[in-house]
Amino acid sequence: MEKRDTREHILRIGMDLVARQGFNATGIGSVLSHAQVPKGSFYHYFPSKEAFGLAIIDRFASRYEEKLLGFLRDEDLTPLARLRTYLDAIAQRLDEGGCDRGCLAGNLGQELAACNETFRKRLGQLFDSWQEHLARCLAEAQVRGELAVEVDSLQLAGVVLNGLEGAILRAKVQRSSQPVREFMSVLFSRLLR
Repeated sequence: MEKRDTREHILRIGMDLVARQGFNATGIGSVLSHAQVPKGSFYHYFPSKEAFGLAIIDRFASRYEEKLLGFLRDEDLTPLARLRTYLDAIAQRLDEGGCDRGCLAGNLGQELAACNETFRKRLGQLFDSWQEHLARCLAEAQVRGELAVEVDSLQLAGVVLNGLEGAILRAKVQRSSQPVREFMSVLFSRLLR
């Protein structure tokens, strides 16, 4: 494999392992063994395990943002229908995956935010970015008359994001997408009217 391909392969394997067992429990040797890459080559691609973890976050963020924006910018749907479709896709993904992984960013936030300032800041930026994307969709819903204009769209987006992350955590614990579906039900029947 070329250098770039090997780095991407290590990241993909590492992201899968971290999603299943956590960052601290995922050893570099295990990642390289699963990736079938010689043990001595890790530091050729990443200067430290922390740099590797940040690269995993960046890889996840890039892919997730692309999916999120695909839903939130779908001009064939109204803004609130876009949001509903996005949340429903999350519930479906949880069902298909057995609800055992949750959200990688949420998992890492719970595991690392209190003990690693670098990770805390990067994950905070990621959540802020998601909140801003949601806020733009909600603001568009306000312009179209789907949502009351007196509501602060950024604040409401924070409520949506916080509720969703909590529901995903509960889905992981319960091994059921029901918490996400309950969140959606209350969100659309009570908050987004």
